[in-house]
Amino acid sequence: MGLREQLNRPDFRRLIVGQTVSSFGDWMGTLALMYFVLELSGSTTAVGGVLVLRLLPSALGAPIAARVVTRWRRRSVMLWSDLIRAGMAVALPVVPWLWWVYFWAFLIEVVGLMFLPARDASIPFLIEDEENRHDTRTLELANGITMATSYGMIPIGAGAFGLIEWVSGQAGWEGHWRYFVVFWLDALTYLVSYLAVKGIPDLGPGPAEKREMERTQRDPLHGGFLAALRLPVVRGVLPGIAVVALGLGALFSLGVVFVKNVLDAGAVGFGVLVVLFGVGALAGLLLLHRKAGNLMTQVRLGTAVQGTVIALMAGLGSTTWSFVGAVVFGASATSALVGGITYLQEALGGVQRNLALTAFHAVLRFGLALAALLSGAAADLLREAGASPLGMAPGQFVLAASGLVVLLGTFLIRTPGAASMSPT
Repeated sequence: MGLREQLNRPDFRRLIVGQTVSSFGDWMGTLALMYFVLELSGSTTAVGGVLVLRLLPSALGAPIAARVVTRWRRRSVMLWSDLIRAGMAVALPVVPWLWWVYFWAFLIEVVGLMFLPARDASIPFLIEDEENRHDTRTLELANGITMATSYGMIPIGAGAFGLIEWVSGQAGWEGHWRYFVVFWLDALTYLVSYLAVKGIPDLGPGPAEKREMERTQRDPLHGGFLAALRLPVVRGVLPGIAVVALGLGALFSLGVVFVKNVLDAGAVGFGVLVVLFGVGALAGLLLLHRKAGNLMTQVRLGTAVQGTVIALMAGLGSTTWSFVGAVVFGASATSALVGGITYLQEALGGVQRNLALTAFHAVLRFGLALAALLSGAAADLLREAGASPLGMAPGQFVLAASGLVVLLGTFLIRTPGAASMSPT
């Protein structure tokens, strides 16, 4: 089944439209949050605290999210998550105090961690045929489309924020008032997602999953977050997701410095790099559905290519290679992430699938934020010490080292035995 056939499914199309609009608001709001924090504090360290806001919800909120997605119907989780986040986005810019902004941004992330596994667990249900079946290639394409709604909105959200900033300046809006427009528009995008999900009559669970949920409610030890980590399938996939997050986080943290100091390309060059990453992600999506191979091999290959590209990009310090590498990086990261999430959906069912997807998003977010913080801190320490390992600039060396770590991390990815994969 191709891209057009997938989008012709009305309920799946509603979900994708809602997620596209909501992702646009998320990226626009993320950039606005960083600028807002910088304006309130005047501190780049405080801006770094924005990354911590993406780390802590994954560490502290994952157990809560696991309980929610195993006890509530997915449609209810998604609807309430959208409504709650809309209210939080409205409240965030009202008081120009740093602790206030951090508080609401943190809670938005916690609620988002509940929404995502409920959404991803719904996708197999939405693409099943009349006999409640789906093939791996169709499911992988559906996951790729869903992931593209997020990555594809990065440059558009950034452009929208820049446009709003420019219009605000022309209108003479001073202080924190101009952020009302951004965050309240972000709140509206959550409401668009709410209306899209509300238009879908059923997102599961099916009869078998309902029985599993009933057993979970009777057995508290069966449905917690730690239960996901005990699943062999999850333990096999999560190292791959962790190393992908490491590569993404390092590039996110050091990309601006690398482009400015090593490539001497400036802000425009970094913008081109981000766009090319999106092009690569889209190319990876278009290639995925052509052939459904071994998903774990796909995860290993995607992470290995990603690590190699990062190491070469940093080591060579070439603008041309960096731009080419950004495309390959985007395609390989998309391939690994889509392969991992499809593998979990295929290998597990019912409550176990919900728990596994919660763990997937928790590890991805936690790993991305932690890698961004550690790689940035390592580069700062080398810079303060005046060190130039192997003749490289600090950021360049740390980026190359992170690529090698990603490459080595592929050896931790393993395929569980068939007996361990039963979605009981």
